[in-house]
Amino acid sequence: MAIVLGVGGGWLGSRLGGTGRVGGTAALTTSGGSCDAKSVASRVLPTIVTVNVTGSAPSVGSGEIVRKDGYIVTNNHVIAPAVPSGHISVTFSNGQQHAATLVGRDATSDIAVLKVAASGLPVISVADSDAVGVGQPVVALGAPLGLSSTVTAGIVSALGRTTQVPGENGKNAVIVGGIQTDAAINPGNSGGALVDCRGRMIGVNTAIATVPNAEGTGGGGSVGIGFAVPSNRAMSIADDLIDHGRVVYPDFGMSTVPITADTAQAWGMPEGLYVQTVASGGAADRAGLQPGDVITEINGHPANHPDALSMFELTARTGDTVHVTYVRDGETRTATVTL
Repeated sequence: MAIVLGVGGGWLGSRLGGTGRVGGTAALTTSGGSCDAKSVASRVLPTIVTVNVTGSAPSVGSGEIVRKDGYIVTNNHVIAPAVPSGHISVTFSNGQQHAATLVGRDATSDIAVLKVAASGLPVISVADSDAVGVGQPVVALGAPLGLSSTVTAGIVSALGRTTQVPGENGKNAVIVGGIQTDAAINPGNSGGALVDCRGRMIGVNTAIATVPNAEGTGGGGSVGIGFAVPSNRAMSIADDLIDHGRVVYPDFGMSTVPITADTAQAWGMPEGLYVQTVASGGAADRAGLQPGDVITEINGHPANHPDALSMFELTARTGDTVHVTYVRDGETRTATVTL
């Protein structure tokens, strides 16, 4: 499969990887059935906007109003073509159009925040995405192929999908612990809301999987596999962008390379992450880790993936502690790393 960013006007492909605050109690989960999409649409569509971008590669995406004084959350890949000299505007569900300014963007998580000069706007409710359940009915809202105020319905197909999507400057963005849904998502849906049956956002629709065609590129639109950034993560990043203009991720202060099972067997080493360098005074250094150590577990989970450390850095906060098990000179040891 190919991962396709849902931007009207441009399709990009990558590879799929699998591994699971603001307001609201546990999301409504059911063992079957579907949402009353008509009721959800009536409640939520006034909070959904179509994002129009002119610049290096004109595109159309979606967004949702998260603060009544004009702050809007969308995907970074939707507005990236407008940086640094393009133009961004948003169209509300009632047809009104406003120029938008870029408050901040984070290419790593693919989240961006826009601002329009308006007040008293309807605001989308946000649920706790940690309470979402597999099989739960959901509704997706946005502007697929530029068709504003489109509503589709489905279920939560899976949780905890960590998926790399094409980013900027040859680097990937990462959907960490993403929500997988079969609600139809197509180019243009990016940045729009995935909501529960009470109309509360549980995720920001970001990418879809497609079956590559003969040329090896995305072969079409939705095949029933879409991915959304969980609302808890999206809103945490959005708050940082609104309050500080940027997102700062914590750091282990070390570089590692993976030791695969074959390499471990050939060299008589444990499988895990080989510590190449440790930054003086950094988190790993303060915890006593040294070059040559082999990290075998992180918070009790096997460190058998090259991105094991970076996944923690993407989801953690400065000051969080991580329990690391490692091997030094054949002896298994533990350390507590404060990021």
